[in-house]
Amino acid sequence: MRKQVGFTLIELLVVIAIIALLLAILMPAMARVRKQGRAVVCQANLKQWGLIFSLYTDDYNGLFQKGWVGRKEGSLWWMDAARLYYKIDDFRCCPEATKPYTEGGKPPFGAWGRDPGTFLTKGDFGSYGINGWVETRHPMDGVGSSEENYRLRWKTPHVSGAAQVPLLLDAQWIDGWPSPNNAPPDFDGERWNGQSNMVRFCLNRHNGNVNGVFLDWSVRKIGLKELWVLKWHREYNTAGAWTKLGGVTPENWPEWMRGFKDY
Repeated sequence: MRKQVGFTLIELLVVIAIIALLLAILMPAMARVRKQGRAVVCQANLKQWGLIFSLYTDDYNGLFQKGWVGRKEGSLWWMDAARLYYKIDDFRCCPEATKPYTEGGKPPFGAWGRDPGTFLTKGDFGSYGINGWVETRHPMDGVGSSEENYRLRWKTPHVSGAAQVPLLLDAQWIDGWPSPNNAPPDFDGERWNGQSNMVRFCLNRHNGNVNGVFLDWSVRKIGLKELWVLKWHREYNTAGAWTKLGGVTPENWPEWMRGFKDY
């Protein structure tokens, strides 16, 4: 009689156990690879936004858009101003943050948008935000500006030190106007308040970093503590209270940020 060859139950269980062990080892690595891939796509998106803003400023005498000027005709959020230069709505989102708050998304991985109010064009959503200090809004244009603010604004990308001036970054809202004394968020994903615009950008989306494009159109990772040493407006103090030169120590930061690189 011919002898039948096959797996015993014990051999089959051993094989299953080995496969399960390999999956347990590989899954975290695969998750890291996927996360790194999304970070690369995010930077590619921002590179394209740099090109869009370059085209826009070339077409408008080297100047950026006004930004929101109240409900007057002529209000130009950055995504409205640039609309002729792009067609895909998802392009306004970091791949790590595509679900709007109104649909259950939460910071740091939520997207702004689909606001039922009058602030946004109906249906707009995204998870990048502009440095409001680059815009050209004048006090005569509408709300939210003053002669002092206008003097501090960059208004154009053709400035000295453009590589240190952030333009568009990972953010939990459309825009922000950081100042050197803005306190960091108490926890990752804390919603901003009217006193700390830096909170809008200080989000742990990319392993202690956010991605951003600068006024020289370069794109790179930005350490969360590094946000306080960038040149947000013309007179921004890059040695403010939340920098090493300003005397901050790791213990001064909220606990969730203490392990990040100091600047």
